[in-house]
Amino acid sequence: MRGLRPGQRCEVWVASGSGEAEPAYSTGNMLLEAPNWTLDGRALILNGAGRLWRFDLRESSLSEVPLTGIPELNNDHVLDPDGGHIFLSGEDGHIYRAPLAGGPATRITDDDGSWHFLHGVSPDGRHLAYVDIAAGDFSKPGRLRTIPAAGGAPHDVEVGPGHCDGPEYAPDGNWLYLNTESFSTISGHAQLARVRPDGSGFERLLKSSTVDWFPHLSPDGRLASYVRFPAGTQGHPADLPVDVVLVSTTDWTAPLHTWPLFGGQGTLNVNSWSPDSQRFAYVAYPLD
Repeated sequence: MRGLRPGQRCEVWVASGSGEAEPAYSTGNMLLEAPNWTLDGRALILNGAGRLWRFDLRESSLSEVPLTGIPELNNDHVLDPDGGHIFLSGEDGHIYRAPLAGGPATRITDDDGSWHFLHGVSPDGRHLAYVDIAAGDFSKPGRLRTIPAAGGAPHDVEVGPGHCDGPEYAPDGNWLYLNTESFSTISGHAQLARVRPDGSGFERLLKSSTVDWFPHLSPDGRLASYVRFPAGTQGHPADLPVDVVLVSTTDWTAPLHTWPLFGGQGTLNVNSWSPDSQRFAYVAYPLD
């Protein structure tokens, strides 16, 4: 599992739509990634050291979520709209569902020869959006698929050639927001886009020279955050100078606020908006 480098720290930050940002938690002992904000507004859920963690925002305390029946975790996890469960991606390439308070996990995906990387759950909790890597061969581009949250046959959503990642449902369920290389012949040049779950209406949201990943809409649909990598970046690696960007969903071309930091992988992989749409969380990994 990923860990901190010598002299490196993990910092969890909370930013607001008005441009302020303040540190919520810092540690030199464990690398934490990909915060989700719980629906009751009280905590952030993160992964670290292959396990799931709850950070209590009022008490500034970190505690493990005790899960069973699941392998080590990666940083692709999304809260169930019921507020009491979470969907998780395991290092075995499968998607699971588990109680947010801890307990036994249930595997959702079948042994279909692919690896499954979860990113989105529909507002009604009935469907999941994920990236499918055939045979776990990461030299092949990821494919966008959806699947019933209770398990079943997957559905392909066509978004053109090249790798895609980070598919996430809009708050109204009518769109999937993602990053894709479909608009460029340059390897790795991810750009932000959206497509309807039935595969129609595929469109680019922003044309830029940077490599843009993981668009996340606020619950009210008015704002969005994403992470911006330097031009020429391949994939979404760790330990780079990146920007966390805030935009209005009415104009993705004009950033409202930008927060430069040292990070990338783990900084903003999943939706981290607060339930009131006022704040979101991200993670930085500064080196001394």
